[in-house]
Amino acid sequence: MKTRLLKVDKWNPQESLLEEAAEVIRKGGLVAFPTETVYGLGANALDEKAVLSIFRAKNRPADNPLIVHVSRTEDVDQLAHLNHIALRLMERFWPGPLTLVLPAKGRVPKVTTGGLDTVAVRMPDHPVALGLIEKSQVPIAAPSANLSGRPSPTDAESVMEDMEGRVEVVLDSGPTEVGVESTVLYVKDKETVLLRPGGCPLEALEEIVPVLVPSEKDFSTKHSPGTRYRHYAPSVPVVIMDELGTWREHPAYLGSCSNVGFVGLHNPPFNVEREIIFDSVLHYGRGLFAALRAMERWKVGVILVELPPEEGIGKAVRDRLIRAASG
Repeated sequence: MKTRLLKVDKWNPQESLLEEAAEVIRKGGLVAFPTETVYGLGANALDEKAVLSIFRAKNRPADNPLIVHVSRTEDVDQLAHLNHIALRLMERFWPGPLTLVLPAKGRVPKVTTGGLDTVAVRMPDHPVALGLIEKSQVPIAAPSANLSGRPSPTDAESVMEDMEGRVEVVLDSGPTEVGVESTVLYVKDKETVLLRPGGCPLEALEEIVPVLVPSEKDFSTKHSPGTRYRHYAPSVPVVIMDELGTWREHPAYLGSCSNVGFVGLHNPPFNVEREIIFDSVLHYGRGLFAALRAMERWKVGVILVELPPEEGIGKAVRDRLIRAASG
């Protein structure tokens, strides 16, 4: 399969290019497209055969549910049973990096939900994504546009690294704004549970509704996309430094690696061959996956990473780093 790379203006998407990509979706094909979080790998969420092609292209386990993207809040009623909590969250945070897990309606194929009775839905905050969904005239199921287990792509170059020859079209509108995936909330009638920290900060959500928060090590549930399997990991080992200086607890790595990379917020207290230092937690989130892929391209032997504070998007960055290091 030859992949067509189409450059689309983010703020004024060319109608002809959106229509070209939408035609692929309508015919059951795959399109990689930008959102405000990461690039997604999209197919018609209501077409079982098309959705199965997502799993094949990514080498993704079939029991890992997908997020269904819509371009209008009123479209959710065709996919899921809504309650007053979900409606409040949608009104406050959509379009935006928040995914809601809700009881699914019968028209949503089980392959899209990972065999569950719930469906994950969100409305992205990106003109190209919204335009593609609207022109396709169907909801679009889309995980991140990378091979399963790899760092999520935040630019079209990263998409092409993993997916060239596996998808028909890649829409390129430059780097994404948020850089980590959406926050996932399981919205029940009497409680709301954080299934995955992401681009929508917990503190903002708690202004609207109380949220049950598992410990960091327990962010793994069958109801949430992207939490049950090895995720976000480059081909290079990732080792976490909880605080500056604790790398001394891992002398075996230093002794065996002649090319050490570092990613974090502060300069490391030792010499490294490659380093990427972010000036804020916000920029850390925006550039995390690109930094991991850059270290991989530079062929470092190990990547040392600094965990940011938990506040705001820092909680999502910590989650991604812990998962990347667990592989």
